[in-house]
Amino acid sequence: MIEEITDQLAILGHPQRISVFRMLMRRFPDTVPAGELAVELGIKASTLSNYLNALQRSGLVTQERSGTSLLYSIDMKNVQQMLDFLVLDCCRGRPDICMPFAQGIDAMTDRKFNVLFLCVGNSARSIFAESLLRALGRDRFNVYSAGTQPTSELNPFAVRVLKDKGHDTSVLRSKHMSEFAAPGAPEMDFVFTVCNQAANEDCPAWEGQPISGHWGMVDPVKATGTDAEKSLAFQNAYGALKRRIEAFTSLPVESLDRIALQSAVDDIGRTPNEDAK
Repeated sequence: MIEEITDQLAILGHPQRISVFRMLMRRFPDTVPAGELAVELGIKASTLSNYLNALQRSGLVTQERSGTSLLYSIDMKNVQQMLDFLVLDCCRGRPDICMPFAQGIDAMTDRKFNVLFLCVGNSARSIFAESLLRALGRDRFNVYSAGTQPTSELNPFAVRVLKDKGHDTSVLRSKHMSEFAAPGAPEMDFVFTVCNQAANEDCPAWEGQPISGHWGMVDPVKATGTDAEKSLAFQNAYGALKRRIEAFTSLPVESLDRIALQSAVDDIGRTPNEDAK
């Protein structure tokens, strides 16, 4: 066990290997093509292949083939084993330091939980998620959304879908994520990325160590064709997010510990992106 853990830590001790590991962690539970990793991290394909091979040998990353593409993802079971070894070993001497990791996100159950949805433009997917959770979560959540590169206005197709579904769009606006990292901003309990690009970006750490999840989806803004075909893409995105928000609101957030909550959030991220109007 110790030899395996020390090998894993040695592999992660390289600055670019840990960058690959961090990106795959942010994209979990997705599988990510090697080419996308190379582009996002600015690493030559041959060099990246060596890094991925080392992470595979250590058991921290898995590989699968889809056609001609190689896809990579985190082997969460082995990552958890590595972290459990460190934390449990530490806790033998200092439970006051390590035990908070096993606690819930907050001992208080008589308050609303703060949830932030992130995408790039903050004009469609994150706006859908914000509106859906506000409607389905009732009085349990304070809901926000933002973008890493927000547009100046909401996408008109997205606004039309929301209005057709009965959502109040007057409270919505496109905004930068920095608003929620500034002094005095609400402390987040949950932060979700709903697009791959936002998850790929090296976002700043959020105060309070919120539960984080990646619910990546195809961007309906990039849909082409007739207005009817574009509208269908937005309807599909709305439906897929609705399924995930419904699953999230069914969780007993107040009674689950961090580990159980994170596992549940990851499971929701595995929900197929199929239309569910």
